[in-house]
Amino acid sequence: MQTDALLDRFLADLAPLAPVAVWAHGSLAGGDYQEGRSDLDLIAVLPSVTPRTVWRLAKLHARLRAEPLSAQLHCTYLTPSADLDRRHLTWAHEELFRRPVSPVTRRELHSFGRVLHGKPPADLLAPVPDRELADFVIRDQRDFWRPAVDNAALWHRDVWVDLGLLTFARATVTVREGRLISKREALDLLPRLGAPEEVVEDVRGRRYGEPGPAVENRAELTRGYLGPAIDELVAAY
Repeated sequence: MQTDALLDRFLADLAPLAPVAVWAHGSLAGGDYQEGRSDLDLIAVLPSVTPRTVWRLAKLHARLRAEPLSAQLHCTYLTPSADLDRRHLTWAHEELFRRPVSPVTRRELHSFGRVLHGKPPADLLAPVPDRELADFVIRDQRDFWRPAVDNAALWHRDVWVDLGLLTFARATVTVREGRLISKREALDLLPRLGAPEEVVEDVRGRRYGEPGPAVENRAELTRGYLGPAIDELVAAY
């Protein structure tokens, strides 16, 4: 697969930096990966991240730009003693920036992280308590997704419809049951949570099949569902 070729090239190019570990999380590790549609979500633990390291990583990712699927490659760079609540150097969306490693990512790594190189996540990362995980997903729904629902222009883009619905369904299960579910499981759950079925099938077609004609009033249907649904989830927590 092109995915394996890209991962092999990435690991080979990263080797001069002597990584302590490289892990996959998200769909790439959880069994729901769709080549060409899913992101390749990685964490690399390096001995240190100095200004020179940043420069070398920027060059590494620039060399990978011509590789198939390189736009889907996302990697956050940590050190063994990193404070995970801080923002860490990350390559995603074809640029370098900084972001934290969320409790969801850390739980994924402990639950089903795929070791591509070096030590396993349990050797380097503290476990994530259920309450910390639930607190995070509630904050994410309340402070990010709920205000976004009020920004009507966003919801005419596929990515907002897809992620808005899927993230809500996954957050609901995490809060109620203390576990993580895949995007495929989230799609199956959404109609039972009251989501508009024509929009759910629209999302399913883009992720797993052939995209069909755009659903009329898709943005309004999605926003009309998500706003009250998020409010109810947050209020019940």
